[in-house]
Amino acid sequence: MSTFTPFAEKMESAGVSAAAVNAFSRCYEALVSNHSGMIPETDILPADQVEDWQDITASTPAADKDLISRCVCIKLNGGLGTSMGLQKAKSLLKVKGEDTFLDLIVRQVKHLRSISGTPVRLLLMNSFSTSADTLAYLEKYAADGFADRAEVELLQNRVPKILADGLSPASCPEQPELEWCPPGHGDLYPALLGSGWLDRLLEDGVKYAFVSNSDNLGAQLDMNFLRWFAESGAPFVMEVTRRTEADRKGGHLAVRKSDGQLILREVAQCPDEDIPEFQNISRHRYFNTNTLWIRLDALKEILDANGGVLPLPMIRNKKTLNPRDPESAPVYQLETAMGAGIECFPGARAVNVPRSRFFPVKTTSDLFLLRSDAIAVDEHGNVALAPERQGNTPVVDLDSKLYKLVDSLDGLGLPSLIGMDKLTLRGRFHFQDGAVLRGTLLMENDSDETKEILPGVYAGA
Repeated sequence: MSTFTPFAEKMESAGVSAAAVNAFSRCYEALVSNHSGMIPETDILPADQVEDWQDITASTPAADKDLISRCVCIKLNGGLGTSMGLQKAKSLLKVKGEDTFLDLIVRQVKHLRSISGTPVRLLLMNSFSTSADTLAYLEKYAADGFADRAEVELLQNRVPKILADGLSPASCPEQPELEWCPPGHGDLYPALLGSGWLDRLLEDGVKYAFVSNSDNLGAQLDMNFLRWFAESGAPFVMEVTRRTEADRKGGHLAVRKSDGQLILREVAQCPDEDIPEFQNISRHRYFNTNTLWIRLDALKEILDANGGVLPLPMIRNKKTLNPRDPESAPVYQLETAMGAGIECFPGARAVNVPRSRFFPVKTTSDLFLLRSDAIAVDEHGNVALAPERQGNTPVVDLDSKLYKLVDSLDGLGLPSLIGMDKLTLRGRFHFQDGAVLRGTLLMENDSDETKEILPGVYAGA
């Protein structure tokens, strides 16, 4: 009996699709064979041949009605936002007034439907943790066709945790849900195949997929770029942007020397001796924004050629069976990354996009900025930097000890940041209505008492 057989039986009895079982089997075999997946600097070149978003969109006319009707908008919606103290779908967090991420996403798609006169599809890749909350919230849009599970949900799979000692399925009879974990957003591909959505979309004439994170409101389906993508013939396009010092520890785009293929290299795939080159943002200049454009017919061909599995690199995370109990059994959780699919598509391309297309909300500092007047939202849910910012995104660094959780922002208030370049906050503050911050400011309060910031202009360097 194969060591994978108990996993296959466990997954099949839980109703996991054959596509997801096969994808997990490939990851498990990589774990068992101790395949490191390392990508040394000697095997790659910097990715210098990256096209420019603004050049493309300025020179390409907008997509027509027929082309828009053949594109599906897929939003990754599996996260709970636990790092910010949330216990529900992160997309249900209020980001502009009473509007949540999900409200703005729906508004964007409704606008696309309105201007194109076509029923542009929205698919939400929910997880088992976010499905119920998300679908319940969407009931408010039932009249617009956004509340039908069969029409809007692509459910992420779940995979077994693996005991580090013996590499067998983890067992927790008293809390069986702890035996399972999400397989990362690389599950997009087996989820599309195993759910039947891939075949269904192709049968309906949908050829193109625009994929992005639900917490990145800057990632909007651009009709000029859609036309360029369709005419380019590229099977896969990744939106990348320039790395800054803050991004140097994150993965980067590269070119594989052996065949010229674009790939991603994460820090876990970098040998220790190559870390200085990995962190050299002048050499490796671009990182993945996790916004992708995919030709669905090309995806189908590659899956068919590889036994229904996209050969993505395996990511191994060592954790404990019960994340709240450090004394519980050590386990491996295996994941894949959606963006790593770039190496599976010959002819894949990368496009350098402005930071205005990359507004992820990972921390309360990001949320504080998004809620401010430095970020504008129009009536169609489109998000952009305020024109006064001239394309420059302010930097916000809140005190992580005091403002780590979403609820902690309630007592902070919201000053004007439209003229702000960088705000560093250390200590307890409350900004009263009418407080205006400009330039570069370091605001410190060593007292345990909250410092009131009265209405007025506060300007730094």
